[in-house]
Amino acid sequence: MSTLLRPEYEIAPAPLPAAALERRLPWPQRLAQITALRRGLILLLLAGLWELLARWADNDLLLPSFSQTAGAFVEGWRSGELLLRAGMSIGLLLQGYALGVLLSLALTALAISTRIGRDLLATLTAMFNPLPAIALLPLALLWFGLGPTSLIFVLVHAVLWPLSLNTFAGFQAVPETLRMAGRNYGLSGLRFVLQILVPSALPAILSGLRIGWAFAWRTLVAAELFFGASSGRGGLGWYIFQNRNELYTDRVFAGLAMVILIGLVVESLVFNTLERLTIRRWGMQR
Repeated sequence: MSTLLRPEYEIAPAPLPAAALERRLPWPQRLAQITALRRGLILLLLAGLWELLARWADNDLLLPSFSQTAGAFVEGWRSGELLLRAGMSIGLLLQGYALGVLLSLALTALAISTRIGRDLLATLTAMFNPLPAIALLPLALLWFGLGPTSLIFVLVHAVLWPLSLNTFAGFQAVPETLRMAGRNYGLSGLRFVLQILVPSALPAILSGLRIGWAFAWRTLVAAELFFGASSGRGGLGWYIFQNRNELYTDRVFAGLAMVILIGLVVESLVFNTLERLTIRRWGMQR
């Protein structure tokens, strides 16, 4: 007598709709999941503390209130002066940043290819990375004169060394198994770098790009304070310096707020987007 065996099968449960999952959480917890809302609340809290501290100090020359600074910011925005100064600063920053990135990639490519390149990178970064970029501005003015070339020179210095160090460290941290897999597939030269080293070292490269951007941005503002005092023109740094001399402290804070705002926009729209589309999507970062 034979026994009939039924074939095994598996019934997968139907996924719950997203709306049903959201209804399981109370609304305060759902709101707490929104990153932009949490950061906005932090900014509102800081603005409230600023307003209270300014009213307690009761000295508009030393510390204008948040409402006064906001008024000066809106006035500078409407007149176009803040936008003009910001455009000048961003234009110079992009030139120096792009040139610094290109030089860093060339130096790092040489370092991973030859022993002389590694020694050269180690020596140069040990010499110049601790040197503040703003300290080179007097020398740049002597070499290149009163012009944007001097500012681009110090921006390249601010970007080149931290980006080179991070990129080279990322390349050095690539597992040997990945290197062997690339060689087994016949990859060599530029193809090996682009298809094996760069994707594996991308977290370190993006970190270096972010650090280089921060160094370049604050170096530019500091250089424009000096450069503007020398030539009578400049970007946001000169805007801050000029209004400080005229004792318009609310406009000084408005210029600082513009510097911070540009930094937040670049961080959110550029670097966070790059991370979300690459290393987070690939599971290389939480």
